[in-house]
Amino acid sequence: MIEIDIALARPGFALAATFTAPAAGVTALFGRSGAGKTTIIQAVAGVVRPDRGRIVVGGETYFDAARGIDLAVERRRAGYVFQDARLFPHMSVERNLRYGERRARGADAGIRFEAVVELLGIGHLLGRRPHTLSGGEKQRVAIGRALLSQPRLLLMDEPLAALDAARKAEILPYLERLRDETRLPILYVSHSMGEVLRLSDRVVALKEGRQVAEGPVAEVMSRADILPVIGRFDLGTVLDCTVTRHDEAYALSTLAFAGGELRVPRVEAPLGGAVRARVRARDVALALARPVDVSVSNLLPAVIEAITPGEGPYADVALAAGASRLAASVTRESVERLGLAPGLTVWAMIKSVAVDSRNADFTVPPEPSA
Repeated sequence: MIEIDIALARPGFALAATFTAPAAGVTALFGRSGAGKTTIIQAVAGVVRPDRGRIVVGGETYFDAARGIDLAVERRRAGYVFQDARLFPHMSVERNLRYGERRARGADAGIRFEAVVELLGIGHLLGRRPHTLSGGEKQRVAIGRALLSQPRLLLMDEPLAALDAARKAEILPYLERLRDETRLPILYVSHSMGEVLRLSDRVVALKEGRQVAEGPVAEVMSRADILPVIGRFDLGTVLDCTVTRHDEAYALSTLAFAGGELRVPRVEAPLGGAVRARVRARDVALALARPVDVSVSNLLPAVIEAITPGEGPYADVALAAGASRLAASVTRESVERLGLAPGLTVWAMIKSVAVDSRNADFTVPPEPSA
């Protein structure tokens, strides 16, 4: 377990964060640039000293301002992966990895060289120099070096931010293996919702040094009060789903969730596989009766729970679809014209769904307009 309760003030910036992270798995620190994400993991690493508070990892106190405890960086055994790989250019891949081993002297060798090479798929790179590697390959080597330092936790500071889409797709499966096979606690800094949905178990949402929310990913990313963090474009709901059917004739898949089913273009995930479906509020339209003769495949009965005036002409509508929650963004004119009100049963027409799997990365395109 990681326990963090810290605050610090610098010219033009103040940070306050209080949260816990489990002993294994990924906790994402999510927010825009300047939110304080990197400052938090620098405090955990010992690079930045908070003004007050405490940091405890696995029962060991790394920092406690009241008790005067501030462990040196090397005693914290935190593996740090930066946005840029920071490999030694004059060393081969193998020598870069062995450097991580040398840093671990005195620590139990729980993570072996051969296991790291296999985990990250870098055996064929061992004799090469960093300048011959792709961005994704460099990051895999950097992760390997951090692992071989025998860390108690991993701190990953936007490790994919400098990569293009192809390199991100290359490295994401290795990050999933890292999460699932090492069972290390990982603090993962990101401003990418797709990365957060795919990799993390919990999320801490931050804005301008202030902690807005923390908890399970699907719960936090579905809350209306994180609008200042994600922006209106991505406001919506995250649903934990299971793949129940593949329709080969039409290249469609069916996803079951607590409020019903979604039909989406085929996802390359096995039957029974866990996926997260992201339904943006702007992609949900409402009807008073079940629509007929429309091209939209996903029609769900729902009950209006609340209607909140939004920006400009819009209103945010909170919906209950069975045991799940959905959100719709409609105009205030539509609210008045349709007589929408809390307690009214409506039909939610879901025009587009984005799906993120723990095995592959998918963005499902919108359905064609009717």
